[in-house]
Amino acid sequence: MVFDYTNGFHDAANAIATSVSTRALTPRVALAVAAVGNLVGAYFGAGVAKTVGEGLVTLPKGTASLGVVFSGVLGAIAWNLITWYFGLPSSSSHALFGGLVGATLFAADGVVHWEIITTKVIIPMVLSPIVGLVLGFLVMLAVLWIFRKGHPAKLNRGFRVAQTVSATAMAVGHGMQDAAKTMGIIVLALYTGGFQTSRDHIPWWVFITSATVLALGTYSGGWRIIRTLGRRVIDLGPAEGFAAETVASAVLFFNALVLKAPISTTHTITSAIMGVGATKRLSSVRWGVAGNIVAAWILTFPAAATIAVLAYFLVRPLFR
Repeated sequence: MVFDYTNGFHDAANAIATSVSTRALTPRVALAVAAVGNLVGAYFGAGVAKTVGEGLVTLPKGTASLGVVFSGVLGAIAWNLITWYFGLPSSSSHALFGGLVGATLFAADGVVHWEIITTKVIIPMVLSPIVGLVLGFLVMLAVLWIFRKGHPAKLNRGFRVAQTVSATAMAVGHGMQDAAKTMGIIVLALYTGGFQTSRDHIPWWVFITSATVLALGTYSGGWRIIRTLGRRVIDLGPAEGFAAETVASAVLFFNALVLKAPISTTHTITSAIMGVGATKRLSSVRWGVAGNIVAAWILTFPAAATIAVLAYFLVRPLFR
């Protein structure tokens, strides 16, 4: 639940940064929309939760497995807080996966399923930003062409209204992905700890607590990261914000409902914003800021894994 809460305030920017920066929504209204959207989306993320809970690693039996899960989540929490402090929109999802893999590598009888990690985590980690970048560019070009004769002031008002819909869709997509990942980790702990016999059954209380805590974390806000996404990557207008949110939410929905693949909401929305910005001119994207963000993306998995390994060696005597 602590990880879930940090995920909420760390990734609140994913859903609302563009809407706040374009003044389509006030900050608190935007956070409320994001919180409710995350709450709703959690109930459609069972496929992603199943992938996380039963496919990525095989843990040791009994209480020792809980030490691995505990250390993995600690690694993810620590990396979330570090990147939040520096205002970097890194992936909470990859921090969680990295932490879990790192702790499992040093656990007796722990097995990391690298083939599943590759197909369900690594490949989507690489492809989702590329897809977001390309689609953001193409959708923004289409918007510019369709509304090329429109009056700028009227168009801005219309796109601000449209952003309430696209921001809500983004929030629901975030809930499908990130609340589901927390549910998957809880189910993994329940199963390997001997508290339930099924690897894919999600108890009702897991749905409720994961979704509620994520929503509360989202409502608390992550203003450092919101400023980075909303203002420092490019100067967003209502049309750009709408295009970026529409592309990112579509990618999230497709992966959660069709592929059941856990992808990063952070990577998806950030790359969509870059793609949208590139339609003005390449120099409109602040590539120095973008480079720092990409560096954080690359470091997330190994950094969270390293922190989890250190945590595991410290707590392992407590879980025997």
